[in-house]
Amino acid sequence: MNLRKQKKNQNLFFLFIGTTRLHVLLATAIILTFSVFVPLVTDDGECDDLNRWFTAFLVALCAASSVSFTFTNSYRAASGRLYYAVATLRGIRAFNGRRKGPPEPGTYRLTWSDLFHASLSLVAFLTIALLHDDVMRCYHIDRPRKLTNTVPLVIGFLFSVLFVVFPSRRRGTGYPFLSQGDAVYCRS
Repeated sequence: MNLRKQKKNQNLFFLFIGTTRLHVLLATAIILTFSVFVPLVTDDGECDDLNRWFTAFLVALCAASSVSFTFTNSYRAASGRLYYAVATLRGIRAFNGRRKGPPEPGTYRLTWSDLFHASLSLVAFLTIALLHDDVMRCYHIDRPRKLTNTVPLVIGFLFSVLFVVFPSRRRGTGYPFLSQGDAVYCRS
């Protein structure tokens, strides 16, 4: 009886840990940045040609950022110092140009899972950005209000479930550093 309750609490703990990772995977800072700047760039939806170019540039910049942040990672050096880096096809490359990387740089290579998470982040951001009211008015797109309110919620829910079911192994900017002894460390 007590063991069953303990197992249930442990499963609930892992569910909460998985959902707390969503703020990093869905690039909350990028969405917040976009939400702050889009009314300025679109002139509250009353765009001329220059505003349309600026809006397209803002969407492209934020979309590229949401993809690139999914490839960031962190590691501890032998000295115990925490370094942030970007995953590449050959391993990991530190932002500070440090030549000496983690003990096993090959374990940090880009994988298909990284591309999966990057594509989910991109689609989630583009859904929110392109269905934003100011962007739609700027480009004179008429869609039913129900569609523009429902689609981002559905996409957000579905992708949140996918992020929880298939968690990322990356611990980039915004993550607390987890050691291999921590219960929620998942490097498989």
